[in-house]
Amino acid sequence: QVQLVESGGGLVQAGGSLRLSCAASGSIFGTMGWYRQAPGKQRELVATIATGGTTDYADFVLGRFTISRDNAKRTVYLQMNSLKPEDTAVYYCNAKTIFRKDYDYWGQGTQVTVSS
Repeated sequence: QVQLVESGGGLVQAGGSLRLSCAASGSIFGTMGWYRQAPGKQRELVATIATGGTTDYADFVLGRFTISRDNAKRTVYLQMNSLKPEDTAVYYCNAKTIFRKDYDYWGQGTQVTVSS
């Protein structure tokens, strides 16, 4: 049974930093990533990281957010710096297993709120 458990969200002032973590279990994972969904908006990609470390970022986080992973711990991280009020959203961990590359697993989400 695949499980993704996020942690690290919270309330921070603009310009501050947060680090999100997502601990995965129940399978062997390929690409993992983070998405976010703000109220009234569609869920959008933030960043992804492949098993070998290749990363992909949305333009709006370039230079501010860094995704990383620890394959031994099956954990993916999102370091968020220079946060802006528009970064306020629920952040979701996403993962694909090596057995079902066309299927997305999701965590329960963690709220990030950036005050101005």
